[in-house]
Amino acid sequence: MQLPEKYVNSMKELLADEFDSYMESFNEKRLYGLRVNTAKISVEDFMKICPFHIERIPWIPNGFYYSENDKPAKHPYYFAGLYYLQEPSAMTPAYVLPVNKGDKVLDLCAAPGGKSTELGAKLSGTGLLVSNDISASRAKALVKNIEVFGIGNVVITCEYPEKLAAKFPEFFDKILVDAPCSGEGMFRKDNKLIKSWEQEGPEFYSPIQRGILNSAAAMLKEGGYILYSTCTFSKMENEDNIRDFLDRHSDFELVKIFDYEGFVRAYGMNEAVRLFPHHLKGEGHFVALLHKKGTLSENLKCNGLKTLKLPDEITDFIKELSCDIDTDSIRIINDKVYIMPPMIDNLNGIRTLRTGLLFGELKTKRFEPSQAFAMTLKMDEYSTTVNLSVDDINVIKYLKGETIEINQENIRGNAKNILVCVDGFPLGWGRLNGTTIKNKYLSGWRWM
Repeated sequence: MQLPEKYVNSMKELLADEFDSYMESFNEKRLYGLRVNTAKISVEDFMKICPFHIERIPWIPNGFYYSENDKPAKHPYYFAGLYYLQEPSAMTPAYVLPVNKGDKVLDLCAAPGGKSTELGAKLSGTGLLVSNDISASRAKALVKNIEVFGIGNVVITCEYPEKLAAKFPEFFDKILVDAPCSGEGMFRKDNKLIKSWEQEGPEFYSPIQRGILNSAAAMLKEGGYILYSTCTFSKMENEDNIRDFLDRHSDFELVKIFDYEGFVRAYGMNEAVRLFPHHLKGEGHFVALLHKKGTLSENLKCNGLKTLKLPDEITDFIKELSCDIDTDSIRIINDKVYIMPPMIDNLNGIRTLRTGLLFGELKTKRFEPSQAFAMTLKMDEYSTTVNLSVDDINVIKYLKGETIEINQENIRGNAKNILVCVDGFPLGWGRLNGTTIKNKYLSGWRWM
């Protein structure tokens, strides 16, 4: 790998006696990680059914290394949303941010969703998650990943941070800023980033990061937390930005991140940490936790929606559910039915890709539940199901969009809509006709 001379010199200055050890890390293979979706399955239960060769990531309780010979993206459990594939060090920011159930959480630079999916899992169906990315094309992947994970209490936006700040002053309890950066920490993982660094290095990104941090500060409530992270080594993008932020915001303070033997304390900043590939099994990262002094106020439900009379097609479907549905939060827009998110009133003027949970769609004389809603369910929360074993050929046929034939004894319930599951975890919907299941798996998600 041909590293730019300017970069090499900066790392020699940064690492001093450790520089040779850092360079030796480029001779090691990149690492692969998966993070368990604890909103769907416990870590212990996942380990019992996991078909891959895995090893615990020591500082991430629900994180695992897997072998590059395994193909977890080509396994039914991936389609069931049981895990997310993520570089091990990149799991750190969302883990460190202290999210509690009921919080209002913002992921400000969210695509493709690695951090948002963990934040949503921490909320476990409570509170509110707003996931934002300024790139509409990248945000489409964000929508899919959030829906696969079964996160319904979400708003997905595509806006500049300063516009969100004007809309949501002192609104959020927790904010994650995984800032766009020069990517120095990922050179080993993806050497194409070297060319990008030569075009737009730390001098380009540092002012952008400072602006994003300032917008985040404006949106944070008293007592709240901002987690700032990058995947670069540059002091300009890391410690210098944090010092500048604290100089401008006297109401903030740094919080010390937990100790782990592989973490290196930031330069002149003992509370923050750096992750180096020659110190731990992962790529490069910087992580700092900022606290806005004061006490967090209670969050109240505030969507202010009026009760509507719902069509019989929707109420009949709801009768087949054993989970709670807030019918007052249901809205119908051009025959699409949404369960609107709590704790947020007005999104006028904000570009959104998803507001709340897409519940389904009204068709001629029937209601067709959505793929996204299926992913929020547990198997026993719907009346009519078929539970397939992971090694049943019908699982792959279903994920490919094919019609499948099922033995009658394997079908529970008699509603027309049937929830297709694998080993007890929902995959999506079908339309039941005797023992034939007409496939309703979302076409854009199909096994290719």
